[in-house]
Amino acid sequence: MFLEINANNPDQRQIDTIVNTLRNGGVIIYPTDSVYGIACDMKSKAGVEKLCKVRGVDPGKAMPSFICHDISQVSEYTKQFDNTIFRMMKRNLPGPFTFILEANNAVPRIASGKRNTIGVRIPDLNIVQSIVSTLGNPILSLSLKTTDDVVEYYNNAFDIYEEFQHQVDIVIDGGLGQLEGSTIVDCTGSEIEIVREGLQPLR
Repeated sequence: MFLEINANNPDQRQIDTIVNTLRNGGVIIYPTDSVYGIACDMKSKAGVEKLCKVRGVDPGKAMPSFICHDISQVSEYTKQFDNTIFRMMKRNLPGPFTFILEANNAVPRIASGKRNTIGVRIPDLNIVQSIVSTLGNPILSLSLKTTDDVVEYYNNAFDIYEEFQHQVDIVIDGGLGQLEGSTIVDCTGSEIEIVREGLQPLR
């Protein structure tokens, strides 16, 4: 299915269609505030397995991001983090950042593999916020990379649909995506470390 949605003012009926697909083990391709992503419901074993199959990664080794609605939801799936990290996240989220944090026992094993850390994102895009809010829990997401040596990420939903229409359940057109991923920040060590400089610098 190809869904053209206003990324900043999404139709709730379309959001409900997406959420029902996710709850039934489906996989979607969707826009973020950086690159297009491919995602499933974090609680769906079938969805996680299908997501990994489409992206060609091992479910036990993949490091998907947990796309959350807000920092409060982030805290439901991570161990308590200190005020320095909280204030940094407040300054930068929503936005194109992935924060690596220590996971707690609320994270399903199928979603984390054998890792004790998770990467969390809160994209600055209403369509993503609406999907996660309606679903009631985070979605698991991987960036949608091409096999092209020149262009690393897909950024056009029509090209994405042409390539993936038989592999995923829904491709969401939310406009042109970026060609650079999120900034990745590791908060699990004694010092905060920027693992990858992405679309925006950390504030």
